[in-house]
Amino acid sequence: MPTLNKIRTALRGEQRVTPADPSLRRLRTALTVFFALDGFLFAGWVVRIPSIKERTGASAGALGLALLGVSAGAVAVMMLTGRLCRRFGSHPVTVVTAAVLAVGIALPPFARSAPALGLVLLVFGAAYGGINVAMNSAAVDLVTALRRPVMPSFHAAYSVGGMLGAGLGGLVAGRLAVTHHLLMLTAVGLVVTVVAGRVLLGHPAPRAPETVVSGSGPRSGSGSASRRAKAPVRGRGLVVVFGLIALCSSYGEGALADWGALHLQQDIGAGAGTAAIGYSVFALAMTVGRLSGTAMLERLGQTRTLVFGGATAAVGMLLASLTPALWAVFVGFALTGLGLANIFPVAIGRAGELTGPGGVAAASTFGYGGMLLGPPAIGLLADRFSLPAALTTVAVLAAMSALISGVTRGWTRRV
Repeated sequence: MPTLNKIRTALRGEQRVTPADPSLRRLRTALTVFFALDGFLFAGWVVRIPSIKERTGASAGALGLALLGVSAGAVAVMMLTGRLCRRFGSHPVTVVTAAVLAVGIALPPFARSAPALGLVLLVFGAAYGGINVAMNSAAVDLVTALRRPVMPSFHAAYSVGGMLGAGLGGLVAGRLAVTHHLLMLTAVGLVVTVVAGRVLLGHPAPRAPETVVSGSGPRSGSGSASRRAKAPVRGRGLVVVFGLIALCSSYGEGALADWGALHLQQDIGAGAGTAAIGYSVFALAMTVGRLSGTAMLERLGQTRTLVFGGATAAVGMLLASLTPALWAVFVGFALTGLGLANIFPVAIGRAGELTGPGGVAAASTFGYGGMLLGPPAIGLLADRFSLPAALTTVAVLAAMSALISGVTRGWTRRV
């Protein structure tokens, strides 16, 4: 029977790689820890921004400019990180950037002016952008080896880490000075990096199994090796497509993070506490959506997941932005979070499948650009029209992501 099974596997052109492989399980656990650490550290920094503003004495405008350092640093290094991953491997780059991120989070309290803070945040942002490209590239390799669409589970870990970081930050904000808090996060980050990093550095990135044809060995010519050689050339245009899909998703994330609470207070008349709950509903729904993302991908496939997610987010955001009822806004935020949950991880993962770390870097740059574009675009449109009208652009872009995914469905099969 074992011999018959091997022959049957060869005739199907498959080489089994099971998720039960202990090394793959360890790699998945280590990568999950790095995703959670990324969210934990970033959220820990975000909740202490008011304290940093007070220490630097910066005005709101000056602080806003300084905070652009995070985004500028991230976008500046993403393509470079893709090249570093191709040269040195995504595992070492993930470990190094995680260590730099952990150290970088301790630097802002030592800045005594807004310009100095901006320079410090360039370092922090570069590490943040670098680790996101590196660990997503590592995750793409692991997903291919596991032969299961587990990419959303990594992003769910990021969301859970973010909620833990924000919760811890809220608890200690009144008890610990910002310097002590961020130094504590540095210590936690370095310890976690050492422990989880040993697993990554001890295991090379898993490779997809070679396609085998009975009696002829690995295919050549028009086979898998040829497809891998051609994919980077033929897939570049599709990487842009998936980058645009990621942009549509992250636009909504950035817009709701900055404007969701204000919409509840200004347009719905909710109190400050209730308004704060609004974004929590969105974030929790997104986490739940990502935790169930693997099951959804296995049932629906990538294209249907993207189309369904974009359509759900569009309906949810129209409900949240145009209804005057508080409960309906909360329902709309929840639907938007569920809809957007898996769009970004699926788009990034597909770009990585097409062209490797370079694809992850390019799509991530688009995605981060959407997060940068969302808040200021909403502000400009709110000034000209109204905040509810401006928030409908989130629905428009979510619907656009669904449309792009549906229209380009057949294209991905030819690469």
